[in-house]
Amino acid sequence: MGARAARDVTRGGRGAQQRCYGGVSGAGNAPPGVDPEAFAWFQAVDADRSGYISVKELKQALVNSNWSTFNDETCLLMINMFDKTRSGRIDVYGFSALLRFIQQWKNLFQQYDRDQSGSISFSELQQAFSQMGYNLSPQFSQLLLARYAQRSSNPSIQLDRFIQICMQLQSTTDAFREKDTGLVGNVRLSYEDFLTMVVTRMM
Repeated sequence: MGARAARDVTRGGRGAQQRCYGGVSGAGNAPPGVDPEAFAWFQAVDADRSGYISVKELKQALVNSNWSTFNDETCLLMINMFDKTRSGRIDVYGFSALLRFIQQWKNLFQQYDRDQSGSISFSELQQAFSQMGYNLSPQFSQLLLARYAQRSSNPSIQLDRFIQICMQLQSTTDAFREKDTGLVGNVRLSYEDFLTMVVTRMM
């Protein structure tokens, strides 16, 4: 993605970009254990100066390589992952951890985006699943593209949807393995067990 890749994680408006990448003066006062650059980003994204980042603020700060904002579902999943107080918001420590989390996924995304188009195509998605250890059919990958890709003649997955898919796939796989104690790839579930797995892992 080149220079564009450096710009596709946070934005928050022109002023926020200047603060994020210009090394704001307050960055030197970062709390212990928080990277000064992450603290500068936090200050730029915390639009209401509450000391916390909401889903709305996070959504406004994150963009894909095509400059579309991250979708609500991915932002909510990530907020919930790093929200230690169950308040629906994250503090500067949670935000710092979230930035590291996004960077890790972005590195994987760029690795699987073999043609450097800024999105993951069907064949790239299949290769990504295989390299991550998932034995999934082409039909399943097509289903994901139909569900999550923008409508076009050549549908592909942006970074936000890639993160969402991988998070949900990992979560549901972990839930399945808890039931598949013999590691045979099949389990017997009651209807309520199935609903419980969905509610606890994906909602």
